[in-house]
Amino acid sequence: MQANRNDGGWSPYLAGALVGVLAILSAYATTVWLGKTTYLGASTTFVRGAGIIEKQVVPERVEANEYFTKEKVKVDWQFMLVLGIFAGAFIASSTDKSFRLEGVPPVWRERFGPSVGKRAAAAFLGGVVAMFGARMADGCPSGHGLSGMMQLSVSAFAALAMFFGVGIVVAAMVYGRRK
Repeated sequence: MQANRNDGGWSPYLAGALVGVLAILSAYATTVWLGKTTYLGASTTFVRGAGIIEKQVVPERVEANEYFTKEKVKVDWQFMLVLGIFAGAFIASSTDKSFRLEGVPPVWRERFGPSVGKRAAAAFLGGVVAMFGARMADGCPSGHGLSGMMQLSVSAFAALAMFFGVGIVVAAMVYGRRK
């Protein structure tokens, strides 16, 4: 098992093993050190992030919002985890020399053209749909996939089957088949 593959990317075996170690440490840290009954997840963080931004503009609205009263608009360990995901992705792509800024990925450009605005609008709409789905499923793919599967949760199996099934259908609709 080598750390880097021939194409410069990380070995999927090494990356998978590291994610497994992270999952074990996460479960231990959240249950033993923090005394929580829930494990790794991130979707609530994005909602809290929106609440933090909204609180700067219209604080009274956030204070009166029933959801924000329940979920508490705050920076917590999950919020820091999400920031760590971004930092870790940057470090990993920098170390394997795959990091690059691109407004429009090549696959998108080939199918839909070079418009950065069209790509940004589609990404934003996709993010809204994904967040809505994550809230309906009571968790995001990483939460269900990592901590849910680690616990052998039936709802995690069902949620991941839906995430992957719908993802395959949407990818086929958007990008079509390769020739």
